[in-house]
Amino acid sequence: MRLSILIFLVCAAISAKAQDKEPTNKHFWYSLETTASPETIWSIWTDVPNWKEWDAGLKDANLEGEFALKAKGKITSLEGRKSKFKVIEYVEGQSYTYKTSLPLGGLYVKRYLNTQNGKTTFTHEVWFQGLTGGLFAKAFGENFRNMLPDVLGKIKEIAEPK
Repeated sequence: MRLSILIFLVCAAISAKAQDKEPTNKHFWYSLETTASPETIWSIWTDVPNWKEWDAGLKDANLEGEFALKAKGKITSLEGRKSKFKVIEYVEGQSYTYKTSLPLGGLYVKRYLNTQNGKTTFTHEVWFQGLTGGLFAKAFGENFRNMLPDVLGKIKEIAEPK
């Protein structure tokens, strides 16, 4: 019982830390504005086999079935690391979050859209959680964080009419 309470408190503290307002290597985000429609960005985001066209860290990605809540897929990094992911939050045309399980933790990626004054802002938010979240953030966070501006820039390039 005491161990359960301790684990709960540690996880709650880690979760609270992930809500920080300043980006860290454990929780970070990047936004970009585009003239492309939200539908165009959404179609790029949900076309999993083509994620490798705009995410420089991916060698391959695939999805089992339709892109929706509880959809599952696999990604392969450039280094050959294979990971499974599952869509855990989904609002059609607006946002989704997927989780990649890590030993005693997880890597979360949330993508969401905002539209104002005829412009679309799209955001990728990434965070590590769980007992090993800090270790994975130390190992991969800085690299992932540094890639985000180029990743979103490539999406913008693909999405905007030439």
